[in-house]
Parts: sequence; structure tokens; C-alpha cells
Amino acid sequence: MAACRMNHNSDQHISVMLNEVIQHLCSDPDGIYIDATYGRGGHSCAILKHLSPKGRLIAIDKDLAALDHAKSAIQDTRFSIVHASFSALQNIVASQHAMGEISGILFDLGVSSPQLDEAERGFSFQRDGKLDMRMDTTTGEDASQWIAHVPEEALANVLYQFGEEKFSRRIAKAIVQRRAELPFVTTKDLAEVIAAAIPRWEKHKHPATRSFLAIRIAINNELDDLKQALDQSIDALKLGGKLAVISFHSIEDRIVKQFIRQHEKGEADNSPRGLPIKQVKFNPKLKSVTKALKPSEEELTLNNRSRSAILRIAEKIS
Repeated sequence: MAACRMNHNSDQHISVMLNEVIQHLCSDPDGIYIDATYGRGGHSCAILKHLSPKGRLIAIDKDLAALDHAKSAIQDTRFSIVHASFSALQNIVASQHAMGEISGILFDLGVSSPQLDEAERGFSFQRDGKLDMRMDTTTGEDASQWIAHVPEEALANVLYQFGEEKFSRRIAKAIVQRRAELPFVTTKDLAEVIAAAIPRWEKHKHPATRSFLAIRIAINNELDDLKQALDQSIDALKLGGKLAVISFHSIEDRIVKQFIRQHEKGEADNSPRGLPIKQVKFNPKLKSVTKALKPSEEELTLNNRSRSAILRIAEKIS
């Protein structure tokens, strides 16, 4: 077995809530684990350190840059990585003949620091670059192509529902008017149009923040992929297996919270209130391991990008 070779200076990525994840996720050193969002491998390397020679870790990532990183950073026979969306979780686990045998699954949602910091990826308005935003650059429309044809009303709905942007209609109208004259090519170009369309800016927040988040979510089908992957995770986990999810905005966290709550209640959720039936008959599938966790003050000092992170952990009980 070889150790991970992580160059933190060049990777410019600090894994969020690493200690909390390992503490709650890695209970079986001989187990099979899934890192459904490899990113730059910080969580994967920490998991591997807690596994015995019998343990296994399967990583997943849409981003080819993440796969290239894994190949150079981790030479370990216990480790493998798959180029896919985590919405393919069930197929990936089934191909490993490991359905119902997974000891822990980690989802670290959102984008990694290298993705934000690379201007050509188009995730950030703070660095001018090509308006792409795809996590998997080998497939699908990029953001500039999507913006070129999306109907105004559909665009406004995306900005409102995914970005919680209260000026969504004004922004959508401005984008559609501008694209009729000149297509959007760069992140700076889009950010300037969005900023000009907003009459009141939030303090300490760039006016394009919510819109860029919403467009990224739409381009990458992030919320539907998350819902599918969460549903598939229950059958993949063994009894006592842990599900850990780190989210970075309220919409993601709401999906995770509701998913865990639904499966904690089990069939009782659909039963009339007041029935004299014991909870054991309702077959709950999950239980929360701890309350929602947030980064420590020490972590926030080291990594300001972790400030919005929320970690939820559940255990499969049936």
C-alpha cells in the first residue's frame, strides 16, 4: 500500500470538516467506502489512512481533472476511481458486487477550490474566463450555450428556485435583451450584466453570486443528481453503514435534511395520526447519528470557504 502524495500548496484545497467526517464515517477498518465526490482527494486520503489492508475505497467524480489528480496522488491497491456522476451510484456499486455491503458513503457537494480558482472552468465571476461551468467538460451544454437559448421565464425560474434570487425576473430580462445583441462568452461579461440589473446589492456579497450558483446547478443537474444518489445510497449501505453529506447552501441542505427525516419516520409518515402502533412496525431505514454539524472556529480561521458548510450524518438501521 502506498501513501497519498498530496501537494497542498499546488492543490490549494482544504477538505471541509475532515475530522468530523472521519470520526463518524470510518467505523469499520475492513469495510468498503464510497467517496462520491473525490475533488482533490483530501477526504479519500484520510479514509484510506483509517482502513486496514482488507478495506476498500471507491471514489467517484464527474471532473476529468479530479481523475488525473487521483492517478498521480494515490497509488494504493485498495483505491479505485470512476468517471461518472454520483447519480450512477447504484450501477457503480453493483459493478463492484458490493450492493448492501458499503460501510460508508460521503457526499461533499458543490465545487472544489481548484474548480473555483481555475478561470477557464467558468465557475467564478471573480476570475474572468470562458463561461463554461460544467463539472464534466466532456458532455452537455456549457453555460454560454445554455444561456444563448433558454427562454426568459425558464431562466427567471432557475435563478429564483436554485439561487433564491429575488431579482430573478429583472436579471433574466437583462440577460435576454443583451444576448439578442451580443452572445455571452466570458464570466466577467455575464457578471457585469447581472450586477447592472440589480437595484440593491447585498452587503459583503457580489450581486452575481446567487445567479452564478443557480446557473451552475442547472447546467450540472445537481439537485436531481443528489436526490437520485441519496435514494440509491440506502440499498448500497449495509446495516450500520453511515451516510455523510456536506452541503454548502440551503437548498442542498434542505434536500438532505428532508431525505433523512423521511427515512427516519419510515412508513409512519403515511399513516393517520393517533394510531396505537409501535414505531418498530413502521420500518424506519435511517437514524441521525448527530445533529447537523458546522465547521469549528479553528477551521473557519484556516479555510473561510467552509463557512457555509453543514454536515449531516445518518446510519442505516434496516
